[in-house]
Amino acid sequence: MEKMLSSQERKRLQGIMIKAFKNEIQNLTPELQYILTDDLVTALQNRLTVFQRIQTKTTL
Repeated sequence: MEKMLSSQERKRLQGIMIKAFKNEIQNLTPELQYILTDDLVTALQNRLTVFQRIQTKTTL
């Protein structure tokens, strides 16, 4: 996951998150839903990168 997600991958993950959090974000405007899910995708990517670095260090 060290590589950046492609535009298509980000959109796919955002779609999954919109579906998963449909009830929680339904009161937000579509623009705010996009911003929130984009932030969630970025946070997920960053967290996975950190975990992979930790795992690499512990397996050496």
